[in-house]
Amino acid sequence: MNKKQKNNLIRILVAAAMLVALHFADFSRPVMLLLYVIPYLIVGYDILKKAGKGIVNRQPLDENLLMAVATIGAIVLATYKTGDFTEAVAVMLFYQIGELFQSYAVGRSRRNIGELMDIRPDYANIEEDGEIIQVDPDDVEVGTMILVQPGEKIPIDGIVVSGTASLDTSALTGESIPRSVHEGDEVISGCINTNGVLRIETTHEFDESTASKILDMVENASSRKSRSENFISRFARVYTPIVVISAVALALIPPLISVAALHVAPNWGVWIYRALTFLVISCPCALVISIPLSFFAGIGGSSREGILIKGSNYLEALSKVKTVVMDKTGTLTKGVFQVTGIYPAKAAGFTEDELLHLAAHAERHSSHPIAQAVRDAFGKENDGCEVEDVEEIAGHGIRAGIDGRTVCVGNAKMVRLAGVDMPDTSKETETDGTVIHITVDGVYAGCIVISDVIKETAAEAISRMRAAGVTRQVMLTGDSKAAAESVGSRLGIKEIYSELLPGDKVAKVEELLEADPENGKTKKSYLAFVGDGINDAPVLSRADIGIAMGALGSDAAIEAADVVLMDDDPIKISKAIRISRKCMRIVRENIWFAIGIKVLCLVLCAAGLVGMWAAIFADVGVMVIAVLNAIRTLFVKKL
Repeated sequence: MNKKQKNNLIRILVAAAMLVALHFADFSRPVMLLLYVIPYLIVGYDILKKAGKGIVNRQPLDENLLMAVATIGAIVLATYKTGDFTEAVAVMLFYQIGELFQSYAVGRSRRNIGELMDIRPDYANIEEDGEIIQVDPDDVEVGTMILVQPGEKIPIDGIVVSGTASLDTSALTGESIPRSVHEGDEVISGCINTNGVLRIETTHEFDESTASKILDMVENASSRKSRSENFISRFARVYTPIVVISAVALALIPPLISVAALHVAPNWGVWIYRALTFLVISCPCALVISIPLSFFAGIGGSSREGILIKGSNYLEALSKVKTVVMDKTGTLTKGVFQVTGIYPAKAAGFTEDELLHLAAHAERHSSHPIAQAVRDAFGKENDGCEVEDVEEIAGHGIRAGIDGRTVCVGNAKMVRLAGVDMPDTSKETETDGTVIHITVDGVYAGCIVISDVIKETAAEAISRMRAAGVTRQVMLTGDSKAAAESVGSRLGIKEIYSELLPGDKVAKVEELLEADPENGKTKKSYLAFVGDGINDAPVLSRADIGIAMGALGSDAAIEAADVVLMDDDPIKISKAIRISRKCMRIVRENIWFAIGIKVLCLVLCAAGLVGMWAAIFADVGVMVIAVLNAIRTLFVKKL
């Protein structure tokens, strides 16, 4: 609880104690008026001040003016008619209790996001003349060597030049498992170095670093209003004048009718009291406060889980997603090539280790990702093996002399170029990967399969999407048809489009949007595209909702996306949809509950069946219940 909230609590407690004490006092009406005005001003002076400012600024029709008019009117009625000043003070007191509760709830939501997003570094360490100097991260240029010690945040994105450490990435990804980094690894700002000393060469300026982009996303999220929030704003602008006019009519028309039609003396006190009660009931606080709070809490809860949603409009749209289109590489697969199979030819007599050994040494100087995957799988290049006469043949592969033997590594064309008959390897290599063949001294030695490995959670992610109500799942890829269908069949995706260029992906998404019968002008359902690469940016922008894999994704993809998954886990796709649907369910509950209770109480008030205490419940009670309900959107851990 902050200082302002503590001061408001003290005011409420003092006013409540005075109200209880005055209940047992017995003085003349003028004295009682003066005594009751004291707790009224203690608890309500700020409301009166805001109402006065609204009148001066020509924006008077808000809840502050309604409360001021209703309570001052109740005091006037008590002075000249009823003698009961309790209601006026009690209405203001309970209203302030509701405001305090709402302030605390919003503060809690902000603290949750603030704690989560406490990733902005205060300084960066650089070395000058053997001394460590702390500088403002904004002053650090690209290519600068910075030092990150245990317990410090990584201030700027970069590459580890020396050192090993474990990084706490929970503020970025929502995951509690530390990430180990070594020399040559890329690191992003906002992570906390838990042990070890890292020397990092910066690759971005501070304003372009991951931490700055994330903070900007969260800080600007509130500016992107949902349709529900815009509806409430429009509703309040129309609703408030209507209820003020209705209250004036309730105070004037029935007494005038009684004089004109019934020829009886008008009971002005009764109808003015009902009109004042009508004003208190009509305050739209529950809607004005709880709806934005629901979205704010939903964005905060999702951020805590490593899902950054750039605005409440995207959160609302995400709840309507029925079609999810996914890029394959980097989204459903790891985007990193690995050796997934080694098949020595039986007639040649080589073992798997020998075959991998020959291939790794032949590929020693190649920068191709497949060559890197072979070398990573072998891992023992410095074994004293003599490699000479290395020749790379474009479109075929590599020929090299290894320990006096001629080794050819490449595709089927390379095998034929080596003068070797290509055997049938279809049974051994039924896979979604790339096959490289090896020949040794004119003899076919075997083949190695290199694959882009499917993410461990990909199959479960597809299953959870279906359980979350996603009726259509589509995979797009630039890979071959065989590779795409292999991945799709293993994940249970039936709709697959392969061998697509970036422009083809955009065209395919547009085709899917037009083909969806529910995706018309009324937008009953939405299409989401999930991707991670720079070539996915146009598709992310074209889809109704663009979801980017943020941890490894390109800057362009993250900028173009509406939702960013910070840990690259596809299982978070369904979680984001579930969070959005929970949020929208709570928003609808609050809208119907608040409007329903208020309409009921307004009718009963106009009929004289309820008084000021019912008004307090219809205003403050409904607001407290709606805020409590809105806070539920923060709790998304088990979704």
